[in-house]
Amino acid sequence: MGCCSCFGFTSKPKQRTAPISVRNHNLFQEFLLNEEIDDDYDGSYNGEVADTAYGEDGELPSRVKRSEEILRLREQSGMICRQFPVKETQKLVRSEDEDGNKMVNQYVRVCKIGAGSYGKVVLYRSSVDGKNYAIKAFHKSHLLKLRVAPSETAMSDVLREVLIMKMLDHPNIVNLIEVIDDPNTDHFYMVLEYVEGKWVWEGSGPPGGIGESTARKYLRDIVSGLMYLHAHNIVHGDIKPDNLLVTRSATVKIGDFSVSQVFEDDNDELRRSPGMPVFTAPECCLDPKQRMTLDSVASHSWVIGEDGPIPQYLCWCKRNSLRMKPESHMNLTESDDSPTD
Repeated sequence: MGCCSCFGFTSKPKQRTAPISVRNHNLFQEFLLNEEIDDDYDGSYNGEVADTAYGEDGELPSRVKRSEEILRLREQSGMICRQFPVKETQKLVRSEDEDGNKMVNQYVRVCKIGAGSYGKVVLYRSSVDGKNYAIKAFHKSHLLKLRVAPSETAMSDVLREVLIMKMLDHPNIVNLIEVIDDPNTDHFYMVLEYVEGKWVWEGSGPPGGIGESTARKYLRDIVSGLMYLHAHNIVHGDIKPDNLLVTRSATVKIGDFSVSQVFEDDNDELRRSPGMPVFTAPECCLDPKQRMTLDSVASHSWVIGEDGPIPQYLCWCKRNSLRMKPESHMNLTESDDSPTD
């Protein structure tokens, strides 16, 4: 059987199919989902998939391949910026509770939030902790048939999104809780925290707008999340109002990493220009010397306002680094023969 998951990127290709031209649909809750798919698909799977993820030379595009290599290396090296790792489940049990509600393992189906060409997003309630979760549900065979680039399928986007989100933990980023991928089924699930609030654009139109203080608060949250991503060499690639959720406590969370990329250093280049054109980032259009950088936005007087500079988030990898420093310093000072710079 083949498992097309974050656990191995392995599959059992059978035949090459003709490219399917589709627009790059991003998926996160109902705001990015437009096309309906079968909600009652039985999920039978024989491990055989169409090998559409490769070009004529049998290799993924260099940028995508490089991005995945970096993510794999970080994962193997333990460079995961999380207090608690994402749960990885390879056993899927689809059943019903006593009331006839569909269940995916311990999650009880509440309602479908939306559906699109990639899959669907469903609100589930955990029978273990009683919390609500937004679960992205996909069919692996379907993802492998959808091309989002000449030599890249939707499966590549989903797997890269999982790998990226497994590395992250920040108050302004939607958290990935669990990945369910049974190699004996065609189902693939991403269990995400459910943001029970609104979108950042709600209330922004006439007659009054959201107000300057609210706009500043939202922007500070967004910049804080982006600074965290950039510090970990991750480019979101599709920042727009539809991908920004606001919690009931008015905290903005960045969602949808389906077109995001990871870089090793500043010398890497992004060849694929993802996202919606109307929200294309300035760096994709302007000379780097002319554009407004994230640092310049963060230090702008309007953004600073009365709250002061945006505080730097002490992420988990930095905390671990700080824990190691006293020990390293002690080892150096205890040795009289230790060299100095």
